[in-house]
Amino acid sequence: MVLLETILITFIDIILHLDVHLKAVIETYHLWTYAILFFVIFCETGFIFTPFLPGDSLLFAAGAFAAIGSLNLSLVFLIILMAAVLGDLVNYSAGKYIGPRILKKENSLLFNKKYLVHTEQFYQKHGPKTIIAARFMPIVRTFAPFVAGIGKMNFLRFAMYNITGALLWCTIFILGGYFFGNVAFVKEHFSWVIIGIVIVSFIPLVKGILQGWWRNRQKKKTDSIK
Repeated sequence: MVLLETILITFIDIILHLDVHLKAVIETYHLWTYAILFFVIFCETGFIFTPFLPGDSLLFAAGAFAAIGSLNLSLVFLIILMAAVLGDLVNYSAGKYIGPRILKKENSLLFNKKYLVHTEQFYQKHGPKTIIAARFMPIVRTFAPFVAGIGKMNFLRFAMYNITGALLWCTIFILGGYFFGNVAFVKEHFSWVIIGIVIVSFIPLVKGILQGWWRNRQKKKTDSIK
């Protein structure tokens, strides 16, 4: 319980003060910052046990720091793009080869089965394009390639959607941070902007969950009448 509380507090602190944390990382680790960015994004997209890592907000912050010269924009874009593509590829492979065994596991501190179920429902509704749409949805982004692997989606088709989604994700959030991250209002309220990005990113997921809940409720009413 103490460990869970510590992880939660740390995560909230990173989300609320991501600009401060990234600045400290840049000042402390210099060129190694790029490796850290790669590692975080690769883990966030590559392992179903780490959906809690920052994604959209980290891209936006990295773009903002690139705009003031603390990071190289081209290098940030390339490294994060590679991490996102490779992360999804690893996740897809895991789903394809060990997915059935993972499905048998119960909930644990590092794995919540309901996230996988919600992603499967989203995938069934939207098809392979889920790989692109999921890039903009925390948690679903982590589970979508895993579900695609379990469903044995054609690899070349998956690769096309994977690269397309990663390109769009990096373009929107990194360049968004680059062009708007240092606007006076955004800079003064950077923590709130980051929170806003996280909230907006969760909207499609929450909408899907609510729609599923409403359909189940209506189905139960219909069945009770029969």
